[in-house]
Amino acid sequence: MTNNISKDILLKMYETMLLIRRFEERVGDLVLKGEIKTPCHLCIGEEAIATGACLALEKEDYIFGNHRSHGHYIAKGGDIKKLMAEIFCKETGCSRGKGGSMHLIAPEIGLLGTPPIVGASIPIAVGSALSSTIKGSNQVSVSFFGDGATSEGVFYESLNFASLKKLPVVFICENNFYSTHMPVFKILADTNIAKKAEGFNMPGVQINGNNVIEVFQTVQKAVERAREGNGPTLIECLTYRWRGHVGPDDNIQGTHTDIRPKEELDSWKEKCSIKRLEKYLLEQGALSETVKGQIIEKIEKETQEAVEFAQKSPYPKEEELFEDVFKT
Repeated sequence: MTNNISKDILLKMYETMLLIRRFEERVGDLVLKGEIKTPCHLCIGEEAIATGACLALEKEDYIFGNHRSHGHYIAKGGDIKKLMAEIFCKETGCSRGKGGSMHLIAPEIGLLGTPPIVGASIPIAVGSALSSTIKGSNQVSVSFFGDGATSEGVFYESLNFASLKKLPVVFICENNFYSTHMPVFKILADTNIAKKAEGFNMPGVQINGNNVIEVFQTVQKAVERAREGNGPTLIECLTYRWRGHVGPDDNIQGTHTDIRPKEELDSWKEKCSIKRLEKYLLEQGALSETVKGQIIEKIEKETQEAVEFAQKSPYPKEEELFEDVFKT
């Protein structure tokens, strides 16, 4: 299963996924309590993709997210206190409280933005990769986007240009089978998204997005290919979000989230990426119940500290409303 992946990396995967899961659960609770007002798109159930992909990158590499990017920020090494403060729209947040949940930026870790417009991260990542090529910096850019983004024309334009110029970019589609509330089979004539790479003379691979090790190894290979000057790769990660499109609800009857069959949701919860890795680590002796408890305790403490930091932080000053922003 591991193909010689070190114990340290495996434990890092486990801890990162747990941190993303617990952080998002706390965010959901705080939204329900009315403490968080900004719209929050939670990635609960999809933690393996951000975790595996970002572990395959160097700190200097660039990532671009979307409206569901708390996990990308955390997996790339972001400060969860700054993330929580941003979600609270406080000035100590990573975007100075002016971005909220959907507009995160952290250049110090290589996260250059999470544009929530569907498909917007794709051409920006291509531009970033072009910049790396011109500068000769050897940096790789990664774009995270959902299945809905593959219906945008810019997706095809970007793949073509990236392949034509052999740019160091990796396209990662987080296919959770629903574009907001519409099943992907009602949108795409061919739901095999990875196969779309064939038309642009580049590799395309479909993988289990709930298997963090498979994600890590696949992205690692694509990143190596990009660094060697051989161009982009399209990776389609099959996954599933447990909560609604936006907000903390969980297929609650009578709400807009109950369009997914309960049996479908339950079947995906059985495929939990965290439980899968935890079971493997325990069986292999790489994780003990004692260490597991210590990791959980540490994450609970860090998450609580992030919440308290955000609650105590001030809001941006009114006279600074137009600072750190720009208009076109």
